[in-house]
Amino acid sequence: MAEATKSGERLIKAEEVLKHQKEGDLWLIIDGDVYDATKFVDEHPGGEEVLHDVAGTDATDAFDDIGHSDEAREILSGLKIGKLDGDLPTGISNSDEKGSKGSQQSQIPLFAVTALLLALIALFYAKQ
Repeated sequence: MAEATKSGERLIKAEEVLKHQKEGDLWLIIDGDVYDATKFVDEHPGGEEVLHDVAGTDATDAFDDIGHSDEAREILSGLKIGKLDGDLPTGISNSDEKGSKGSQQSQIPLFAVTALLLALIALFYAKQ
């Protein structure tokens, strides 16, 4: 049985959050609170990929960097399932290997567009 705080809030260990990072099961940590974003994936204005990238991690920096509205914070409060129990172990943050993998993936389309643009410029000059 999960422990609870004095206010009755469920305490969830970071290792448990880490287990919920697959399609159909997305938990994340923001400011020490644990949220189940599974049912919000289809409604997320930034797209589902954003939530998949931070699932199972501390997404505080990613959430704060976007500058979410008061409405977004209200929606977030409805997704809260508990409080983080203890500290984050090494390797469970949005700046770790998972986060760098996500940033590498997001650079691939930029590289493809740049390569296509350079090819079109070369073709244009080759015809002249």
